[in-house]
Order: sequence, then structure tokens, then C-alpha cells
Amino acid sequence: MPTIRINAENENAFHFLALTTIEWINIFTKPEYFKILIESLDFCRKKKGLMLFEYVIMTNHIHLIACAKEGHKLSQIISDFKKHTTREILEVLKIDNRKYLLNIIQNSYSKKKGYENQIWQRENCPKLIESDKFLCQKIEYIHYNPVKKYYVDLPEHWVFSSARNRMLEKNDILEIDDYD
Repeated sequence: MPTIRINAENENAFHFLALTTIEWINIFTKPEYFKILIESLDFCRKKKGLMLFEYVIMTNHIHLIACAKEGHKLSQIISDFKKHTTREILEVLKIDNRKYLLNIIQNSYSKKKGYENQIWQRENCPKLIESDKFLCQKIEYIHYNPVKKYYVDLPEHWVFSSARNRMLEKNDILEIDDYD
């Protein structure tokens, strides 16, 4: 089955994205891993043209509502994000001596041919946001993801989510963009 991609004419449009670890491995289980992802998203916002409106980082996937500023391509930003975070996370996995996870990554059936170290699935499942109703559904989905997993009772209690930004007006973890 071909990989669904962001269409060239929609590179600067709002998208809902799902970035998932290969085989849905629970890699992001320690603060160091979350820090890598947060710092990388922040770098992409400040230096690569990413506009980030909503996000949630779970143990094996990330959801985003994002677009690229004019002159930038969302597909390239996400590709760069995945490459950088893969390198950084693999280093921490080695330092942490997480041989079990490293073995799964090395032997994953879902890796792209020719890639030795791949922690992200190739698909980002991009969905173009074309209506306010769809946008609201995806915002609610993102914010309530940790609640559905029973990690927290309220969306704003999950530290690695834009729900904190929106509901508590806290930008202490990761700054997000306004919809205006």
C-alpha cells in the first residue's frame, strides 16, 4: 500500500498528523525522551518554519495539528524532525542500555528497506483540515488521548500536551501558535 503523503499544493495548509513508532513500541517512557521530542519541535518552530497549534506526546506516538509557514514545506519539516529525533533517541537508548528496544528496532519488519535505524513509521497519516468541525474533533482527540489511556484524569494534567497551553495558559513546556 502506498504511503499517504502531504500533497504539494497543501504543504502550507493545516494538517492533523500522527507520528508513530515502528511496531507501536513504547519508547518514550522517560523524561529524557520527551525532552528530545519537545526540544526538536521547539527547534522546528523557531528555525524550520513549523507552525504548531496542538500536540500530544504519548509513549509511542505524537499527534500534531500543524502547518508550514510560507516558503517552507511541512513534509520536509516532519522528515527532518524524524531524522533528528531518531539519532538522538537511539543514542539515549544505547546509554540506557535498553537492549530489548534496540533489538526490536534493529529487527523490525516495518523498517524501510535499507534503513538500519528507524524508530518512526514512514506514514504520518496526514489529514487536511478543511472545516472547523473537523478541527474541533481533532483538537478534542489530541487533548483527550492521555485521558483515554488513563494516564491522567484531565487533559490539562498531561504535561506533554497543548491542553496545558490552551486550558491553563501555560507555555512552560512548549510554546504553540495561535490560530489567528
